[in-house]
Amino acid sequence: MGRMSPVDEEPPEHARYAGHRQALARATDVEEGALIGEVLGDPDKVMAEAAVAGHLDDRAAALHLLPSYPAWAEKVAGLVEGRPFLALRLGEWTLFRAISLGAPWRAEELLAATDWLQRKVSESVTAPEALAVLAEHGRTRRIRNAAALQLSSRRR
Repeated sequence: MGRMSPVDEEPPEHARYAGHRQALARATDVEEGALIGEVLGDPDKVMAEAAVAGHLDDRAAALHLLPSYPAWAEKVAGLVEGRPFLALRLGEWTLFRAISLGAPWRAEELLAATDWLQRKVSESVTAPEALAVLAEHGRTRRIRNAAALQLSSRRR
């Protein structure tokens, strides 16, 4: 088999992204903070934030219903300070947690949230108050329909 042409070679940032994601996935709780900081120090800021965002999503999905979530989220909030997208995503996971657990939350927060969070809530949460808010006022037709469907299936 011949050599790969330069066009076929994987860009170095793709390999670094994959490496960052693998390292973050393997990190212990003790190592995680330092590793997030290290990844965010990568010269390719967009790639680094994408790798950390993927990690935040993975960890928050695993932790959001557990008692350890608030301490984890507080630690991560300090690490992503000054990075608007990452701070927003962490905040939205915290709102998702509140809705999922039946803790206090405000409709205004949910309506101001990104499409990502509104879709996530409309497709995976059973809280009738949140579903009613999104069925009536969700940002997109897809969100409104998904929330209405979830709400109607809860009433059966």
